[in-house]
Amino acid sequence: MRHMPAVLVVEDESAIAELIVINLRHNGFKTTWAMDSATAEREIEAALPDLILLDWMLPGESGLTLAKRWRSNNRTKDVPIIMLTARGDESDRVAGLDAGADDYIAKPFSTKELLARVRAVLRRRSPEQAGETLTIAGLSLDSATHRVTFAGELLKLGPTEFKLLHYLMRNSERVHSRSQLLDGVWGDHVYIEERTVDVHVKRLREALAQAGAMVETVRGAGYRLTAKPAVPISSEKQGT
Repeated sequence: MRHMPAVLVVEDESAIAELIVINLRHNGFKTTWAMDSATAEREIEAALPDLILLDWMLPGESGLTLAKRWRSNNRTKDVPIIMLTARGDESDRVAGLDAGADDYIAKPFSTKELLARVRAVLRRRSPEQAGETLTIAGLSLDSATHRVTFAGELLKLGPTEFKLLHYLMRNSERVHSRSQLLDGVWGDHVYIEERTVDVHVKRLREALAQAGAMVETVRGAGYRLTAKPAVPISSEKQGT
């Protein structure tokens, strides 16, 4: 039997929530609706969804606060989050992504766009090629177990950062423009902005800790993963 992805819709405006829920159900998704943060927490405690559609402005705690908490919790840290909000400024979009959201949709949005984004985020979460292990200069990625280690130490990466690292490691030493990374990591998802790549590269570097220097910015061109970073990995605490 085909798996029906479960989506938790956290939205306090009932008209918008109903529209989302109906369209998701008609397109093969199992949906649950929570109209505030307390209800959302109870739903997640009862059953972990495959994806969360999270409104920014909610009664009680904000969606931003919830996203940060879920990302810091071992049980929920890998559940993809798409933020829904009327706040469309770039600073707000970046704040949502920095809080741990995988994508961001500004209201009003079309149901076609919403479905495209939901499917794209779920595709990014799906397992990579089974059994593939990549190792570069002590950095190792195992797609079968979804684990990343550096010098034998386990690192914690979100689903999008994992896929970004996987792409960069499979194409190491090559420079990739933001648009190339969008095509390679986000696929045919045409709604993502190039600025999103910068946010996820920043999050990837932070997650890689000492190995973060291996992800280099090539000014005016894009990004690359290299075994020989310009800033030596072992000397980042020496003021270099």
